[in-house]
Amino acid sequence: MKKDAKSKKKKSRIRLLHQYYSYTGFYKFVWKSIKKAILPIVLFVGALLAIDRFVLDIEQMLVTVTETYSPLGILGVFFASESLLGLIPPELFIAWSGKSDSPILYLSFLALASYLGGVISYFIGRWMTKIPAVHNAIEVKMAQHIKNTRKWGGFLIIVGALLPIPFAMTSIAAGIIKFPFPSYLMFGLLRFARFYLYALVIFEMV
Repeated sequence: MKKDAKSKKKKSRIRLLHQYYSYTGFYKFVWKSIKKAILPIVLFVGALLAIDRFVLDIEQMLVTVTETYSPLGILGVFFASESLLGLIPPELFIAWSGKSDSPILYLSFLALASYLGGVISYFIGRWMTKIPAVHNAIEVKMAQHIKNTRKWGGFLIIVGALLPIPFAMTSIAAGIIKFPFPSYLMFGLLRFARFYLYALVIFEMV
């Protein structure tokens, strides 16, 4: 009897959550994000193939980069990018890791750098709330993102961690609304899954 009651309560909660996310447009938002993400991925793959075929040997270029620049320097540039709005596509760095001496090791370092960059962005968001002028300006520029984070919380962080959208933006918004930090850290771990999944495709290409 108790098990049946617990099972019904769990199902009822799941149903309520489903209704809430349907009503607030979460599923539509995820679908739109996926559609927006598909185009940049297709363009990136197309550009990569075109450059490799008509301009220069991408594989050789990546090998040259690995021989010319220190891994620590490349990881440092990526960490800075992931901490400040994710300006450089992670796919470029994933391709670089595939040509390094230890692809899985450096891919893991990239995932860790992205994860820690998100943590930095989270605290940037928290810091912004303490400076009224900065907070007000960011509230205007990121109004929709902040609104969505307030509505969907952890689920939006999961989407930001997995999909090819700037994770830093989601992290800053989470910091601004003071989303519970332990929960942020837990949801953000999916960032590692994103890098490993993308590497399965990119390593085969380059």
